[in-house]
Amino acid sequence: MYTPAITGSGVFTPENTITNAELVVAFNAYADRQNARNAEAIERGEMARMEYSSEEFIVKASGIEQRYVMDKTGILNPEIMHPLLRQRSDEEPGIMTEMAVDACRKALAQAGRDADDVDLVICAASNHERAYPAVAIEIQEALGIKGFGFDMNVACSSATFGIQAAADMVRSGSVRAALVVNPEICSGHLEWRDRDCHFIFGDVATATLIERIEDAKGPHFEILSTRCATQFSNNIRNNNGFLRRTRPDGLADRRDMQFMQNGRKVFKEVVPMVSQHIADHMSDTDIESGDLKRLWLHQANKSMNDFIGRKVLGREPEPGEQPNILQDYANTSSAGSIIAFAQNSEDLEQGDLGIICSFGAGYSVGSVILRRHN
Repeated sequence: MYTPAITGSGVFTPENTITNAELVVAFNAYADRQNARNAEAIERGEMARMEYSSEEFIVKASGIEQRYVMDKTGILNPEIMHPLLRQRSDEEPGIMTEMAVDACRKALAQAGRDADDVDLVICAASNHERAYPAVAIEIQEALGIKGFGFDMNVACSSATFGIQAAADMVRSGSVRAALVVNPEICSGHLEWRDRDCHFIFGDVATATLIERIEDAKGPHFEILSTRCATQFSNNIRNNNGFLRRTRPDGLADRRDMQFMQNGRKVFKEVVPMVSQHIADHMSDTDIESGDLKRLWLHQANKSMNDFIGRKVLGREPEPGEQPNILQDYANTSSAGSIIAFAQNSEDLEQGDLGIICSFGAGYSVGSVILRRHN
């Protein structure tokens, strides 16, 4: 049996940003158009008038200030309100592969590794641009990696579930090293015309390299323990899929074909589930709250993270103990906790302990307990 470690991480950040101010202008223009188009029905009481969004509303609801996206022109056009991504030929790399390769190369460079050192690629994301061939295999080909790859989807928990799968294979000896990559084009499944959620998501790709600890060439994080849990809920859902055309209204622009959530129920049910999951994982690993130096949490909502941080630590987290990056990146689904880790881990000292934890649709929650080695 081998001991797995995270020896490198990488983040691909798109060039385009959308500020809350830009987003509000576009959304409110769309609301004006819809209200004018449906004026008579609104007057008769058959339809509700669309409310305006505001920068204050967005920050209060989420803590988000901006987001990165692969395309902003379509999103900010009140006549379109979704990203415009060109159709690629089957001979071209897919957009997820393009994003993933950048993040993977950064992770490999940080670890001092190249493609010949890797045996496995796991593409773990909340949405994939096609059913098959697996995006992971395309990423593997683009990087020149031998071995194998596969896709997995556990929504916002995909990264931590992927890390557990990779760590288990490294531990057993079936692979020497694995790349877990999370290319998230969340702008594609967000309903930008819905005031309750139009501000939530952004695009990004992250990657982690997991290998045997004895093979690490530089500073790294020993994976002490991993734990995953799921509990079925419909409170976060997307009903799009390959069976869509088989149904009578399959071609209709249905609201449930994009991201949907019951935010209040999610907060009420997920926060205690995650807090207890982390507490149990720590207890079973003989770790006390005072031992933790860092919490790298899923980046969905600042209030959720603040609450979880207080529950886990038993006090208000000190600045830097529970870093948030969603003010800049927004919710990037499975990639959020990995961005927080990649950007807020180099300062830890020998022996310091931290936990990566992601959670979301399913419900699902995954945690990875790490120890720093310099």
